[in-house]
Amino acid sequence: MGEEGFRGKSMRAIATDVAEGYVTVNPLFVKKFDQDMIKGLYENINKVMTNTRNEKVLYSDIVALRTRNMKLQRLHNASIILRNFAREKRIPL
Repeated sequence: MGEEGFRGKSMRAIATDVAEGYVTVNPLFVKKFDQDMIKGLYENINKVMTNTRNEKVLYSDIVALRTRNMKLQRLHNASIILRNFAREKRIPL
């Protein structure tokens, strides 16, 4: 399976942009994706979420901890939106 992209970016890059806050995932954004692209984005969001969770952060560094938590929050919200969109369109993830 080849790495498909959207607007010249790979799904991995889009998932990273979601974590950084450059891209917002909403039903209008996902509407342009086909079934394979939705699956690929969902898988890559989960991978980026796992990598973000594995980052070592000192609990005394409040700014780094807040940044990490914001990334996780954005990724989690994007995965929920993708799951609900896929369920409505009957796309198995």
